[in-house]
Amino acid sequence: MGPLTHRIFGRTSHVPKPIVVVADQLSEAGLATLGTDCEIRHVAGADRPKLLSAVADADALIVRSATQVDHEVIAAAPKLRVVARAGVGLDNVDVEAATASGVMVVNAPTSNIVTTAEQSVTLLLACARNTAQAHGALKRGEWKRSAYTGVELDGKVVGIVGFGKIGQLVANRLRAFGVEIIAYDPYLPPARADQAGVTLVGFEELLKRSDFITLHPPKTKETVGLLGHKELRLVKPSVRIINVSRGGIIDEHALYIAIKEGRVAGAALDVFATEPCTDSPLFELDQVVVTPHLGASTHEAQEKASTHVARSVRLALAGDFVPDAVNVQGGAVSEDLKPGLQLTEILGRVFTALAGRTATKLDVEVRGELAGQDVRVLELAALKGVFVDVIDEQVTYVNAPRIAKDRGLSVELLTTAESPLWRNVITLRGVLADRGIVSVSGTLSGPRQIPKIVEVNGYEMEIEPTCHLAFFTYSDRPGIVGAVGHILGEQGINIGSMQVSRYAKGSKALIALTVDSAIPADAVDRIAAEIGADSGCSVVLAK
Repeated sequence: MGPLTHRIFGRTSHVPKPIVVVADQLSEAGLATLGTDCEIRHVAGADRPKLLSAVADADALIVRSATQVDHEVIAAAPKLRVVARAGVGLDNVDVEAATASGVMVVNAPTSNIVTTAEQSVTLLLACARNTAQAHGALKRGEWKRSAYTGVELDGKVVGIVGFGKIGQLVANRLRAFGVEIIAYDPYLPPARADQAGVTLVGFEELLKRSDFITLHPPKTKETVGLLGHKELRLVKPSVRIINVSRGGIIDEHALYIAIKEGRVAGAALDVFATEPCTDSPLFELDQVVVTPHLGASTHEAQEKASTHVARSVRLALAGDFVPDAVNVQGGAVSEDLKPGLQLTEILGRVFTALAGRTATKLDVEVRGELAGQDVRVLELAALKGVFVDVIDEQVTYVNAPRIAKDRGLSVELLTTAESPLWRNVITLRGVLADRGIVSVSGTLSGPRQIPKIVEVNGYEMEIEPTCHLAFFTYSDRPGIVGAVGHILGEQGINIGSMQVSRYAKGSKALIALTVDSAIPADAVDRIAAEIGADSGCSVVLAK
């Protein structure tokens, strides 16, 4: 343990309300979800000068697809902590620039999956039955039954490119039509395809076999132009292609040529390479059904997206873990792992109080059943705890690694399934500049997963980290417990629990206390002097 310190965690100074700039339309439910703990400012995101002015003192920025959040916007917002896209895609957000500035980027990845799947099926049916074309003709006073003869779905092969959440929902809905479903997804495990009841095939095989092709891959460098001139020469001339994913997945010029030459029977597009799109050669073709990017345009989806990102913004502004942050390492966090985030952050805060100075190296060790999961996020939680009370800037899961690097702290994540004493245990062990070692370990106890500190610098204990803690090391001898209790009693501070741990009788010992209120600095000094403490600290974990 480091030298005698009195570390208070949880600043009580007045903090102004964070400013949330809403640059695109957000539903009333979304605004209500933001609550009254922030100041909400509205701005037209498409008006560049107004946007840049509005974000100058913003803590959060909420957008949809119309507002471009590029490097210029990020640079103009030095206080910005989170950018939230009320929707699935992030084409209009420079995630790399945001990450470099420590700004969290979140979206609403599941808010419109049902709506988008339904739009895909809608356009597939409309394309099969020439619904839009017949509708237009009839409204012009033309009765053309034979001109718009369509095809049945029953017995046809539907190829789904990209078998993520939306692709799977499309498959579930199309089964009722008696189709055979094949899928192409290079990242989908075959076992998952088997569970979903689809046949996983190669891309060329899908192109050659399918009567309908519906596209659902993410837009990446690899998927832009996925269906071009070469690919469209492999398909059946009777194929119909549906795109409700992202514009640019299909080479629109190649599609136009293929339809004109009779190599593709028809297409239905909800998205385009450049939007808004009001003029395209494809619009001239009677075999093409188009809609103006309506995939997410239902009242339900808009509501879900608004409330979803509003909750994420609240979490981000509070410095908490945000499950849908796209630029935070660690991937998805399981329900089993979530309680470990709070525990690990607490351990980080206690570690810094015990150390009393900056460490040069930190090991985050995870033992037990949790070690079999992706626990990278625990490294972030540890760093957040280590720095959250000792630097002025907001510490988040995004910027914690950068803060550690700037302060010369190297971090290593260690995992092992072996845990003799506890089902799971998380240990933070650090090397200080003077080569001293500090460690603190914790576990989650019982069905309620109650966090407990179970080790400090090799001293074993089992103590629940309540709001107010204190630790002192000293030479083991009679009268110490009474002396500590007497001083705290004079201060009117009630002891919740007290544990003494030692290596052997008469050796060094550690006393750990939980108390009902903070211990003043002079009382900490008096206890240390009275018991001849080598080191000690008082920690306030209350926010």
